Amino acid sequence: MDSSRSVGSALDVAAPVGRAEGAGGADVPRQVLGLDGLRGLAALYVVLFHCWLYTFPGYPNSSAPPWLDELMFGRLAVVFFLVLSGFSLAISPARHGWGSGGVVQFLHRRAWRILPPYWAALAMSLIISFFVVPASHFGLPTGSSVLVYGLLAQDVFTAPTPNGAFWSIGVEAELYLLFPLLLLVRRRWGAAVLVACVALPVVTRGLMAPGASPVEGANWLAPHLAPVFVAGMVGAGIVVASDRVRRLPWGWFAVLAAMPVVTVGVVRGAVWTVNHYFWVDLAIAPAMTMLIAAVATGRPAVLVRCLTARPVQSLGSFSYSLYLIHLPIVMAVIRRVAPHFVSRGLPTFGFTLIVALPVSVLGSWLFARVFELPFKGNRSWKSMIALCRSRWAGRSAPDLQRN
Repeated sequence: MDSSRSVGSALDVAAPVGRAEGAGGADVPRQVLGLDGLRGLAALYVVLFHCWLYTFPGYPNSSAPPWLDELMFGRLAVVFFLVLSGFSLAISPARHGWGSGGVVQFLHRRAWRILPPYWAALAMSLIISFFVVPASHFGLPTGSSVLVYGLLAQDVFTAPTPNGAFWSIGVEAELYLLFPLLLLVRRRWGAAVLVACVALPVVTRGLMAPGASPVEGANWLAPHLAPVFVAGMVGAGIVVASDRVRRLPWGWFAVLAAMPVVTVGVVRGAVWTVNHYFWVDLAIAPAMTMLIAAVATGRPAVLVRCLTARPVQSLGSFSYSLYLIHLPIVMAVIRRVAPHFVSRGLPTFGFTLIVALPVSVLGSWLFARVFELPFKGNRSWKSMIALCRSRWAGRSAPDLQRN
């Protein structure tokens, strides 16, 4: 996932604090509160999903107790990341007439933001896969794994994975490459044409599959998931819409949009839902978009207050790192540590929550401080070097005083 995101990963959205002018001259706050909190909670759910997944075999017909079935929908958390990613990236273009601000500049910003922590997590995952526990039943990573995953081409080419959560990062990379083109369609022909151009081919493909139930493989998921990303893009227009539109009860709209999907899932069961993710992903994306729009417009206030509480917002600030590195930690605990202390099944699951969950959160916080946050706050190597020099100078001064 991410997870994300992601996995993951919907990355950095919060614009500088200030005001912007929306439709009809409406005064729109530039900083969108609550979205980091949504990222953090989605990433945390992906961690719980993987704790569940690798403890109880047989997915989706899992051997887990039925009361844990709510943890089996990690895929939907990744879909949420993709909706949130489209929403986040489109906020600034929406404020500027849906212009991309320059294709090269956009791609440079995305690469600078996602690649350093991703490559660091890839190196960590390879080490753990070789020396602690393989990340895939296909065996140890190979040279092709390093090449494919290093180039973010895992959604196009198949290779033994060093980290099972990385699949969504490849999907997002492809969607980032398409993002300027999607903005062009949105700017010239409007939201309806954009949605139709992306969603209709996917729906047609689904209807033409045997039994109208497409079977997905391990890659080529970007075309299927592009509509959920676009749903987020379209939803970003709400942030800069008129006051009347922004004041609509988007939270309640999200509940109403989700009810049919949730009802079908409850009636058909969790296994049926997992086996029909192709349609579930598309059906739930509008509800996810409306939920994000509700938070972005400050409603409901109690939810926004929860999402902006310090622990949740802090979790969101390193959610990308959490998505990137949690799975090797979870698998190492389940397959290498837990067997020495507890029996299989529910005891292993409890042990994993007690050990792997806090280790993943703390480890990702430390990982983010080294590999993610410096790149998030500094947009070039020049500023990175200046930051390192200032930190070195700050640390050296006390040493000189002591000497």
